[in-house]
Amino acid sequence: MIRVTTADLDRLEFRAVQSGEHAETARQLTELANAVAPESEISRAELFVRAGEQWEMAQEFERASAAYRRAIDDGGATIIDARALQCGALLELDRIEAAYDQLKGVSDDGPRNLPTVLHITETLYAHDDLRGAHEWATLGVRRFRHEDATPYVRDLLQELLRIRFRIGGDLGLADDEFDHLLDG
Repeated sequence: MIRVTTADLDRLEFRAVQSGEHAETARQLTELANAVAPESEISRAELFVRAGEQWEMAQEFERASAAYRRAIDDGGATIIDARALQCGALLELDRIEAAYDQLKGVSDDGPRNLPTVLHITETLYAHDDLRGAHEWATLGVRRFRHEDATPYVRDLLQELLRIRFRIGGDLGLADDEFDHLLDG
């Protein structure tokens, strides 16, 4: 069993960005996930998520979906809910019903953090589901606007408000109270 730190993960992902070897990095992350110690700084589930993200960058959406499924099945802590990530991979594979089933699960459980809501909003927007993206963005603003006001959370909330505003414009919606929360 090995331990994986944030620094280890950063180095591996940085090399992937430099080299473009996303498939090889995905394989390495999967190997790490299969061998990681329970007390590792980075959870097995997060390593599967990161492998899935690398598979997506390599345009290997079946493999990405499988990696996200392993993260979901593992049940460990992840930064972004693996079901939200799997939704994106499934949409790329035109498995629309399965993708929205994943979102229903996130919705039913209540999205646990702002990065998950932001990812869902961006994914739906990228796949031309403007109404769905606007609904998720609105849900996120309602749920997380009063959360701990760390700079990180404020930045994420502003990003969510910006994309919500853009989507509202695309839908022809009038400005509302949330649009007025945007920083100048």
